[in-house]
Amino acid sequence: MAITKNKKAFHDYFIDEQYEAGISLEGWEVKSIRAGRVQLKEAYVKLISGEVFLVGSHISALSSASTHIDADPTRSRKLLLHAGEIKKLIGKVERAGNTMVPLDMHFSKGRIKLQIGLARGKKQHDKRNSIKERDWQREQSRIMKQNR
Repeated sequence: MAITKNKKAFHDYFIDEQYEAGISLEGWEVKSIRAGRVQLKEAYVKLISGEVFLVGSHISALSSASTHIDADPTRSRKLLLHAGEIKKLIGKVERAGNTMVPLDMHFSKGRIKLQIGLARGKKQHDKRNSIKERDWQREQSRIMKQNR
């Protein structure tokens, strides 16, 4: 079940591979995420000294859940991946020039997970082509619906 999606990522990047990562969260953040008060629009994934972090995501604090804590809504949050996956990501980001972007946040067996994508940036003409392709697919489905 998806909590939030980063639609801008699919518009700005070609997504080559996808990984599912756990997130290290505090208690008030979990309550806020369950209430749907999270944004991934400006977020990105960064490698810092062999660890993977989610930077720039915004989790708004609930007034009822974080009364005794000074909440930082945009703090960096550590992502939990296997060591082999981290090594693979480091190699592809450093050698191939790819970047990592958060795609969506969802529940998996009661835990909050983040889907991250290994991505290559799109040029302006690629963005136009993907918009044309999406419009053509929509038009095709409209025509097929009318012919039934």
